[in-house]
Amino acid sequence: MDHTAEVLKVNSNFYKAFEERNLQALSDTWAHVQEVWCTHPGWPALHGWHRVEESFRNILNGAGPPQFVLSEIRVETSANTAWVTLEENFLGPNLSTVTTVNVFKKTDGRWLMYGHHASPVVAIFSYCLLYTSPSPRDLSTSRMPSSA
Repeated sequence: MDHTAEVLKVNSNFYKAFEERNLQALSDTWAHVQEVWCTHPGWPALHGWHRVEESFRNILNGAGPPQFVLSEIRVETSANTAWVTLEENFLGPNLSTVTTVNVFKKTDGRWLMYGHHASPVVAIFSYCLLYTSPSPRDLSTSRMPSSA
């Protein structure tokens, strides 16, 4: 059985609660057990529901409402486990993107989040170097003018 729609709904509820700064709704998407884990960008891994909840409370109480556009969403599911990979594109004065994996487990008939890992995406720049002098092996075939 494909659980994609169910998992995407819980994932969507997580981000909706995040943007609305609704800790209770965000909490409803998580399993409240010691096995859960969360790694926010630049943070060490947090283990256990109490530490994860505290981290979200601190983030939601911070400056400015978190707003983002989700992209590159992909879902993989099995009977009782699922994961969603995506990019969180943050809006506002500090535009940034983090790549994320959210892990879900079906518990007592409900899909709940067990893991959230978000890592910053670093811009990669490509450079084109202007080739101005031939290597010694190319001297016989070079079309470059001689400097003689």
